[in-house]
Amino acid sequence: MHVDTVANNGSGNKKWKLAFIFAFLTLIVDGADVMFLAFSLASIKADFGLSAVEAGMLGSVTLVGMALGGVTGGWSSDRFGRVKTITFCVFVFSILTSFLSFAENVTQFAILRFISALFLGSVYMVCSTLIAESVPTHKRTTIVATLQTGITVGYIVASILAGTIIPEFGWRPMFMLASVGVILAIAMYIMVPESDAWLSAKDSIRKQLATKSKAPKGAFATLFKEPSVRKILVLWILASGFMHFGYYGVNNWMPLYLEQELGMQIKKLTMFMVGSYTAMILGKVIAGILGDKIGRRATFALGTVSTAAFLIIIVMFNSPSNILWLLIAFGFLYGLPFGVYGTYMAESFPTRIRGTSLGVAHNMGRIGSSIGPIAIGFVATNASVGYGFLMMGAAYLVCVLPVFFIKEHLYDPQGNEEIPADSAEQKIESKTSRQAV
Repeated sequence: MHVDTVANNGSGNKKWKLAFIFAFLTLIVDGADVMFLAFSLASIKADFGLSAVEAGMLGSVTLVGMALGGVTGGWSSDRFGRVKTITFCVFVFSILTSFLSFAENVTQFAILRFISALFLGSVYMVCSTLIAESVPTHKRTTIVATLQTGITVGYIVASILAGTIIPEFGWRPMFMLASVGVILAIAMYIMVPESDAWLSAKDSIRKQLATKSKAPKGAFATLFKEPSVRKILVLWILASGFMHFGYYGVNNWMPLYLEQELGMQIKKLTMFMVGSYTAMILGKVIAGILGDKIGRRATFALGTVSTAAFLIIIVMFNSPSNILWLLIAFGFLYGLPFGVYGTYMAESFPTRIRGTSLGVAHNMGRIGSSIGPIAIGFVATNASVGYGFLMMGAAYLVCVLPVFFIKEHLYDPQGNEEIPADSAEQKIESKTSRQAV
C-alpha cells in the first residue's frame, strides 16, 4: 500500500496528527532554547565583561555546534529512525542547556553551549522530515509550514519569559527552564510511532540485501557520488548558507539592537518581539498555502527578496512611533521562506537518504549562520548593528539564486522512489534489465 493512502485513512490520520503534535511541541522547545541566548546576551555580556565580538561568538559557537550535530543527526535518522533521533537529541540538549545556569565564566558557558548545540541541531530538519513523510501529499507544504511555526511560538515563549524573568532574577534561571524538554522527549518516545515511509525504505533495503549480492550504497556514498543528488545538495547548501547567514545574524542581534541602539527597556522590547514573532507565524502558514498553490520556488523567492527589502526600511526609516508596525510587517515577511523551506528540500531527495541529505544541506548551510552573528558584531564594533543588518539583507538576496536551479517535486516523500539513473553505469544497468525482461 502506498504511504499516501495510509496517511489519508483513519489510522493514518491519527498517526500523523499525533506525530505533528509532538513535533510541534519539540520545535517550541527548540525555538525557545535558541532565543534564550539572544535575550540573555546583553546580561551575559555585562556579567562576563565581553566585547561585542566576543558576545557574537557565543551565538556562533551555538550555530557551529548545531551545524555539526545536524549532519550526524540526519544520518542517525536514516540509520535508526526519525522518532528515536528526535527524542534522544531533545533529551540530551535539554539537560545540557539547563547546566548553563551554573556556568562560572564565558569558557564554561561556551563549551556547554557547543556540546548541547550538537544535539539541538538535529531536531529541526528531522521533525520536518518525519511530518513530510507522514502527511497527505496534497497538503504537505501547508502542514509542514504550520509545524515550523512551532519554532516561532518558541520565540514568543522565550520573549515572554525573558521579559518576566531577566529584569527580576537575571539570565541564569532562564536556562533552567530547558529541563522541561526531558519530559517531552520521554513522552514522544513512548507515544509516537515511526514514519511508515522510513520503515518501508528500511524494509526495501533488507529485501535488496537478501536477494542481491551487491549491497546498496550507503547514504553518504550516494549523496556525494551520484551526480544528480550531488548537484542538488550543493545548490541547497548555498541557498541554506546565505539564508541562515541573514536569518541568524538578525535573530541573534535584534533584541540587542532594540535595547542599545533604539533605547528600549527589556520588558518593552520583548513585547515588540512578540508582535514580530506572531506575525511570523502568519507568514509561515500563508507561505505553506502559497507553496501548495503557486509553487515552492516562487514562494521562497517572494519571501527572501521581500525580507531583504524590508531590512533596509527598518534600519533607515525606523522611529519610536512606527518601529512596532515595522517589526510586525518584517516578522510576516521573515517567515515566508521558512514556510516552504522544509517541504521544498524534503522533496529534493529520496527517502533512503533523505535524513542524511537534509542534515548535510541544512546544517552545512548553518556554517553561514555561525558567521552571521560574528559579522554583525564586527560591524557593530566599527559602525553599528543597523549597518550589520543591511549586510544580512544582501545575503537574503543572494540566497534565492541557487533555488532557481532546483526543480520542485523531484521526489515524493511518501513514495518508494529510487535515485535517478543519471550515471552511464546506471543507464547501462537499466537498459540491460529491460532487455532481460
